[in-house]
Amino acid sequence: MSAAPSVDDFLIALVQQRRASPHTLAAYRRDLKRCERLLPALDSTALSALTPPQVRRLVSALAREGLAGRSIARLLAALRSYYRHLLDAGCLLADPTAGIAAPRSPRRLPATLDADHLARLLEFAGEDPLARRDRALFELLYSSGLRLAEVIRLDRADLDLADASARVTGKGNKTRIVPVGGRARAALADWLTLRETLAGACPALFVSRRGGRLSPRTVQQRLRHWADRQGIDRRVYPHLLRHSCASHLLESSGDLRAVQELLGHASIATTQVYTHVDFQYLARVYDAAHPRARRKAD
Repeated sequence: MSAAPSVDDFLIALVQQRRASPHTLAAYRRDLKRCERLLPALDSTALSALTPPQVRRLVSALAREGLAGRSIARLLAALRSYYRHLLDAGCLLADPTAGIAAPRSPRRLPATLDADHLARLLEFAGEDPLARRDRALFELLYSSGLRLAEVIRLDRADLDLADASARVTGKGNKTRIVPVGGRARAALADWLTLRETLAGACPALFVSRRGGRLSPRTVQQRLRHWADRQGIDRRVYPHLLRHSCASHLLESSGDLRAVQELLGHASIATTQVYTHVDFQYLARVYDAAHPRARRKAD
């Protein structure tokens, strides 16, 4: 059996053979190097030589360090990818991570904004081109429950105001058609009267002052800017609008499948987390309004 490729060799192959993104490459490097630093405690000198019992000890050590279950699962995914590379190269007989799972972490409920806070956030004053762009952008994020990456990836051709819909490319390059609400359509129509003066030949639906496609960082900064201006006294970020859209739709309709389709979730289990958010809302209303739920004064 030939010598096993090093982690650095694997990372090079990840770029050359699988066209891995810089983000994926950085995450794999960070996780695999973290594993290598724990090798002495596992009585091993190389990741390629780990046995299943040693991998279990590795998972236990990471959990004792306080690493969350989801982070350990991501790290195990990086290890499995490395071991698949070794198996393909004929340097390994079996994957030592087979059958080993990360410990479960309590699932955090997504944060949301209530309708009053959303109305205050989205109804900001400002008629300059960037304010009108931002209003259209944020209305669309909330109206259609889009991810940040999805909204900045939209081209002008993806929006059909006459049909009240947008063609969205989500995770795994999967395309879906989402409805666009009335407030969002009005804000978008207003933005489109100005867009051509900034966009030039750029196909992006939302462009910067210089005419280029918006970056994620710019959208985050602009949303924080308006949240501060509108006196929203909590952290506001693009995904919060997506969470709020899902929660409000589910609260009003109870249609889990429809919300799954809107959000582009591959599994309905991902969408079900919003039923817990809805229950929390119900519990708060119950505690505040039901005569038998109110605590008597001491």
